[in-house]
Amino acid sequence: MADMNIISVNHKIHLGKHCIATMRITVQSILELLAEGLSFEEIIRDYSPDLQVENIRGCVRYA
Repeated sequence: MADMNIISVNHKIHLGKHCIATMRITVQSILELLAEGLSFEEIIRDYSPDLQVENIRGCVRYA
């Protein structure tokens, strides 16, 4: 499953919350931004230019 490469859990990062692999961005944070109505492009532009659309899609699929 491709999402398993996008999402990781490390108990030393954010107390083990699910994060985007290689980043300290939680799935929960991404989902909250989407719930507020931000587009994928706005999240990338305003919060983390290192994110890719596929990272955000992975969070949505994972949830």
